[in-house]
Parts: sequence; structure tokens; C-alpha cells
Amino acid sequence: MREALFIKKNAQKWNEYQYLQTEDPDQMADRFITLLDDLSYAKTFYPHSKVTRWINSLAVSIYQTIYQNRKQRFSRLITFWQYELPLMFRKHHRMFLYTFLFFVLLFAMGVLSSMKDDQFVKGVLGEDYVAMTEENIEKGDPFGVYSSESRFAMWVLIAYNNIKVGFLMVAGGILFGIGTLYVFFTNGIMIGSFQYMFFAKGLGWQSVLVIWIHGTLEIAGMIIEACAGFVLARSILFPGTFTRWVSFKRGVKDAMKICVSLIPITILAAFLESYITRLSSNAFDKTTNTSLPVPISISILAVSFLFILWYFVIYPIRLEKRIKTDPAFAEKILA
Repeated sequence: MREALFIKKNAQKWNEYQYLQTEDPDQMADRFITLLDDLSYAKTFYPHSKVTRWINSLAVSIYQTIYQNRKQRFSRLITFWQYELPLMFRKHHRMFLYTFLFFVLLFAMGVLSSMKDDQFVKGVLGEDYVAMTEENIEKGDPFGVYSSESRFAMWVLIAYNNIKVGFLMVAGGILFGIGTLYVFFTNGIMIGSFQYMFFAKGLGWQSVLVIWIHGTLEIAGMIIEACAGFVLARSILFPGTFTRWVSFKRGVKDAMKICVSLIPITILAAFLESYITRLSSNAFDKTTNTSLPVPISISILAVSFLFILWYFVIYPIRLEKRIKTDPAFAEKILA
């Protein structure tokens, strides 16, 4: 079927779904299943068409309406993490990919700039911090900064600071993404310079085993928070088929859900940095015998990476495919 005929045949129905909303849960479920069928057909034959994006937005809108109006119960928290958040994040996978690639670019810029100019690291990280790190390296404790404070105080301060930075990154999307871009840019450059500083001292492998124990979750969270900020900015700049106000409200809701969902991950990353990273750093401290075995460090790093990859990338894709191919499952999770 030609795209024009497909649109002509279904446009009236889609407009009705968009502008004549219903409170009847059975009718909403029927509409949702119908839209999934139309979306499957459109993605097969017109994958890059605007009409495909329109149908997808209608299906998502009905899905979120059902969740919003459904009877609340204790299991609501479980369904949020199990279905709602992954499906919502699936909508923004392309933005997530762009944000990740942008971070890689910023990280590379930080590394290359540090390689070209020895003073660049001091300018980014501060002369006092660089001097302290160099002093620790000379003393045989290159990662001593992670054991310089009490564990609990360090955990609270790091968690608070990272949550605050994450919120600023998301809220910066209101300024058409400029605030998000600024915070993300400075942090991306800083991380690249910070990592290069240890490689330049011949401590590259050791720094990976120490820093990325907590850094895997922390940096992944930062990238996802930046993605949420850009989602918010896009809802203002490119409202699509919605009015700008409606698009903005949808963008705020999605961005805030992503931001709040990352708080547990941020707290866990801060815990790893305060309690576990310092044990891993002791493996390279010549003044102590208390350390975390290297295999355990690698295991923590690998599990953290696989969790982010599974929950934010693989699982949402598989969940979306199952909903499209299994109407019974779609009705079950919307019940």
C-alpha cells in the first residue's frame, strides 16, 4: 500500500485518538492495540516517515494515560521499574546514543588537550589537586585521595554533590539545552583530563581498576542525565505534532522520571567510591596490606557495565518488541 493511501485510510482514526480522548479503559486498550498494529505496519514499510513517528507518539500517549489513570497499588513501584521506565526510555534511545557519542568526543578532547599541553590538566583539575596527586604518587599511594576522609561522610557528600549536578544537568534543558550542554561539556573534558593524568604517570591500568569501580555507574548516570536534559530541550524546540506547551509538559515528565530514577544509582556509585574504591586503591598502596583483590575489582566494574547496558539499552528494546508481537502481554502490563 502506498504511504499516501495508508495515511488517507487511517488519518481520521488517528486524529480521533489524538483529539477525542476517552476515559473508558477498555476503549483505550482497544485503541492502543490498534495503534500497535498500525505502527508495526508503518515501521515495516515507511520506517523513516513522519507518520510513523506520529503513530508512535499516539501509542505512547495512550500507554502513559492508562498508567496515569490506573488504580494505584503497592506494586506500582515495581511496574514503574519493570515496564514504565524502560519503555519511556526506549523512546529516547536515539538521543541517548547521540549523548553518549558526544561524551566520547568530549573525553577524547580532554585527553588530547592534556597530551598537547602539560598545563591543561592543572587548568581543568586545579593546581592544588594535581600537586596532591603527584605527591601521593611519590609516596607510593597514587589513589590516596579516596581514603583521605571518613567513609560515611565521604558517601553523603559525594552522593549529595552528584545528585545536585545531575539535577542541574536535567534542569538546564529548560534553557534550550544550553545549561545541560555547559555542565556536560565541562565534566566530559574534566574526566578525560583526569584519566590521562594517571596514564601519563604510568598508572593507566591501575587507575581503571580503581576509578571505574564507581565511575562506571557514576559516568553512565551523568550521560543519562544529560540525555534527559536534551530531551527536555527538544520538547521545547521541536514539539512535533503537539502544541509547544503539551510537548513541554511531556518533556518535563520524561526528564524528571529519568532524573529521579537515577538517584538510587547515584547513591550506589557514591557508596562504591566511599567504601569499595578505597579498598581497591590499597592494592597499589605500598604502605598497607589491606586491599581488594584485583579479580573482585574487575567483577564489580563488569557487573556495573552490564547492568547499565542491559537495563537502559537491551531490555527496553526487547520489551518493546514483545509488546508489539504479543497483544496478550500488552494487555497484561496495561491492566
